Amino acid sequence: MNPLTTRAFDLPDHLAAKADPALTARDERQFAAVAESLDRAIAELTDRLDAVRRAPGGAGRDAMDRDVEVHRLTGRLRALRRFGLDLCLGHVVSADGSEPLYIGRLGLTDRDGRRLLVDWRSPAAEPFFAATHADPMGLVSRRRYRWTRGRITDYWDEVFTADAVEGNAALDDQSAFIAGLGDARSARMRDVLATIQADQHAVVRAGSRGALVVDGGPGTGKTVVALHRAAHLLYADPRLGHRRGGVLFVGPHQPYLDYVADVLPSLGEEGVQTCTVRDLVAEGAGAVPEGDPEVARLKSSVEMVKAIEAAVRFYEQPPTEGMTVSTHWGDLWLSAEDWADAFDAPDPGTPHNEAREQVWEELVAILRDRHGDEDLPPELFRRSLRQDEDLVTTLHRAWPMIEAADLVGDLWTVPAYLRMCAPWLAPEEVRRLRRADAQAWTVSDLPLLDAARQRLGDPETARRQVRHRAAVAAERARMAEVIDHLLQADDDGEGAVTMLRGRDLQDTLVDETALPAADPDRLAGPFAHVVVDEAQELTDAEWRMLLLRCPSRSFTVVGDRAQARHGFTESWQERLERIGLDRVTVASLSINYRTPEEVMAEAAPVIRAALPDANVPTSIRSNGIPVLHGSTAELRPVLDGWLAAHPDGTACVIGDPIFRDTPRVRSLTPELAKGLEFDLVVLVDPKAFGTGVEGAVDRYVAMTRATRQLVVLTSRPPAPAGSEPTPAPR
Repeated sequence: MNPLTTRAFDLPDHLAAKADPALTARDERQFAAVAESLDRAIAELTDRLDAVRRAPGGAGRDAMDRDVEVHRLTGRLRALRRFGLDLCLGHVVSADGSEPLYIGRLGLTDRDGRRLLVDWRSPAAEPFFAATHADPMGLVSRRRYRWTRGRITDYWDEVFTADAVEGNAALDDQSAFIAGLGDARSARMRDVLATIQADQHAVVRAGSRGALVVDGGPGTGKTVVALHRAAHLLYADPRLGHRRGGVLFVGPHQPYLDYVADVLPSLGEEGVQTCTVRDLVAEGAGAVPEGDPEVARLKSSVEMVKAIEAAVRFYEQPPTEGMTVSTHWGDLWLSAEDWADAFDAPDPGTPHNEAREQVWEELVAILRDRHGDEDLPPELFRRSLRQDEDLVTTLHRAWPMIEAADLVGDLWTVPAYLRMCAPWLAPEEVRRLRRADAQAWTVSDLPLLDAARQRLGDPETARRQVRHRAAVAAERARMAEVIDHLLQADDDGEGAVTMLRGRDLQDTLVDETALPAADPDRLAGPFAHVVVDEAQELTDAEWRMLLLRCPSRSFTVVGDRAQARHGFTESWQERLERIGLDRVTVASLSINYRTPEEVMAEAAPVIRAALPDANVPTSIRSNGIPVLHGSTAELRPVLDGWLAAHPDGTACVIGDPIFRDTPRVRSLTPELAKGLEFDLVVLVDPKAFGTGVEGAVDRYVAMTRATRQLVVLTSRPPAPAGSEPTPAPR
């Protein structure tokens, strides 16, 4: 479609009244201007990106700035190409008589600088989302569009004053938001930016300082709020820009991340790092759930994470006896006190494996002072010391390079080591934590592996730094030799050539950026802000993983205490303050926009039977479709009937491990269904999900994934002849 020659409105016949040019002509003129500006912006950005890519790469900060500019231009270009006229979400008309203000996913101006689209995150766009009849925020009307394949197939007008109706608005018996709630779902979260509600929008625009808790039950839009908040913060808060750390978004599992993958790019943000807690540790991909709940409890405590410090300190004990060190200029004495001073030399916070080089440099300094020859080249003396095998071996034994996996594995296989590092553990607890395979990793091990890796550092990084320094020293030596030859060729030994003796100038001749470097760990942080969805499931140890990556303690915490599988007896304030977050603010969402009343009527008693004070949200819509009950033998007929009746939409079977995914039907456990939504949900033997809080939460979560209909199938004997079968789902 060429937006310059094709009208934007493509309304179906039954909406002919809305196609009246009196209602659409002004929008069509605006869209023509948007289309022209969009084409021009794409062409200009393409030329600019080509120019930046052709420019010399440079080194150091220049190379970094070039990469940042390429990333910025590429992201902007991708966002503009991703959409056409559907960049526009709608418009508002103000009471001051000014021209309508059109709200877009991105801001856009024409060649004269006239504002065509206002970025949805800008302060000027706030009334589009936040205005209500109780507080119209200076608006007389608001229009929201529904786009289908680049054309407007419906729109909804709201008026805030009686005189705004005549000739300006086409009023419906339902809002754009309510109309969209019943739309069929797909494998990816649908675009809801144009219909974010006022209560959700207030949370999206809240400040970034401290920890903001977004508390709400199923269907209240917590995930929508979390994703749009991440995009808004990057736009509105300069402290959170990508150069200053950026934003990390943590979801509960990989199916969830797949489901929401399109949302942030559709909002113009492609630089947000997304992950699960498992992804923060290399061993997370193969980790299995902890089989023993008591072992999981012991490992999840902050005390156990602190045991990692004692485990590392065990390998940082200086030799208690002195030794003679041989150099090319004679023997030198290194006392036990000298060893202790060298072991105290590393800067606070330096990872263990990197600190060994600082210990070595301190030993070099101590022995060089003892030698007393100030004219002795430091690098020559350092190379001589490295040839003393006894010295090098003694250092490596007293301060060895350690892999995080080996350190944590030893805790579970060497009881004496565990007792030393965690003296508070009872003998029975030490015995319970022991296992035969040191590196049979479980999910409960991951925070400990992360703490160990943070404390130890990567041994290969430390070795690379040593090789880096050696390469720099070798390059400087080679450059010094070249300079000597140049000076010998200078007849009077004066002039510009003698300037090469200056150390600063010699250093500039060595290109340290060309030396080998490791690829950065994009999840290592530090991040300026972290968003955590389904946060009620995190253990204390897992919270510590996230706190290490966000020194500013700027968090958006999204969750529902009633959906915590292992219980959540504290308030959010108590919970977060206990794990180290202060300045906690709680924003509650209490309206269930997703789940029909028919489903919630059956789901609410399930959770309240286990948690009487559960914050069950109130559904705002009813679709007249009852919850159906039947036998597990009817699973296939139920699905076949629904798929035949619904050419669009998705279904999910929860609780049947034998059922395999099909193109429109997922098969998930209750835990992996968390955070997702489907038109039809079929629960298979929900009583088999378990007892107590965990079982009730799993049933409640599974039931509330449904946006249209819920079917509950249980194992039971075949129905007597002549009895009525389960009705086909609608």
